[in-house]
Amino acid sequence: MNVHQIIQRPLQTEKSMIGREEQNLATFAVDLRANKLEIKQAVEELFDVQVKKVRTMRQQGKKRRVGRVIGRKPAWKKAIVELAEGHSIEFFEGV
Repeated sequence: MNVHQIIQRPLQTEKSMIGREEQNLATFAVDLRANKLEIKQAVEELFDVQVKKVRTMRQQGKKRRVGRVIGRKPAWKKAIVELAEGHSIEFFEGV
């Protein structure tokens, strides 16, 4: 898989912002088929940082209703990446 296919987007939530400020963590939505080693290599290559640890979790898709039809949003995978000391990823530079 291509590194741009593995890392889909950064997750900007209140909890991920606290993790970034206090524990040097970065949170990403990643491909369902990606494993921890592939995620680590992709983050190191894309952002030129050193990764210390990767934690992953699968998120089930939520139920959505449109009229009488009940459907489901797709499942997705989240990766919480712990960066080594002295390394950081700046998503909003100059803000």
